[in-house]
Amino acid sequence: AIFFMPPVGVWVLTMAIATVGLLEFYAMMDMARIPVFRIFGIFSGLALITATFFTAGQRPEQVADAQKWEHLVLLGVLIITLVRQFPQKHNEQPLATMGCTLLGILYVPFLMNYFTRLAMFWGDGWRDGTVGIEGRLLVLYTVLVVKFTDIGAFTVGMLFGRHKFFPRISPKKTWEGFFGGIGAALLVSVIFCHFCGGSFGRIPFGMTHAVILGIILGLVSVVGDLFESLIKRAAGTKDSSGLVPGMGGILDVIDSLLFGAPVMFAYVRLFLS
Repeated sequence: AIFFMPPVGVWVLTMAIATVGLLEFYAMMDMARIPVFRIFGIFSGLALITATFFTAGQRPEQVADAQKWEHLVLLGVLIITLVRQFPQKHNEQPLATMGCTLLGILYVPFLMNYFTRLAMFWGDGWRDGTVGIEGRLLVLYTVLVVKFTDIGAFTVGMLFGRHKFFPRISPKKTWEGFFGGIGAALLVSVIFCHFCGGSFGRIPFGMTHAVILGIILGLVSVVGDLFESLIKRAAGTKDSSGLVPGMGGILDVIDSLLFGAPVMFAYVRLFLS
């Protein structure tokens, strides 16, 4: 999508994925018998992604504007969530309702919005009708490294897994799978660096950074996967939904990506751009 869709299509797709993921999160809250402000949460997530997308750009003032509007949306979300609780006369879990409504917004659309940043913060954004090569490569790299961490962990864990990694949260994960995932992430990162010529467009990306980022994104991918496993365990369900045959729900697919995108964005901002 990031290579073949116009920016508006990327914006719509990002909102669609975030919406489905947030609906799955709130459905798991229902399983845990925690009431949430579902509709308000959905609209809040859409507003957050939209505010960032329509103010994105590479110049410092554009970056500052995007951050300003995102902060204003988050402030409004926080205040409205607290006020929204006032008319709830028969809700016996007001703190859980407010907390889990906000957690869903921060966990899914807020973290998903970093893909908007990765795609759009290195050019003139949607104004010139294209996504710059920097944004395309950054998103592609992040998805490849994070998802190959999942693939490596699953494959090595199935073949050689003997020692449990975190049985309290995810009984099937093993240390062998953990190191297999990190190894796969590192390998994909180094290969990507080689074939992209040591740069994301105008953003330098040497082999040293490829090694560091491969390890960091591999670790973050595992953390993201464990966090969603913790939520599913608390809700008493194996998958976030049955939307994706053989894999569960959208949230089961993007759980590691939700943690990988902000870490990738922060690393590029701090050490590469």
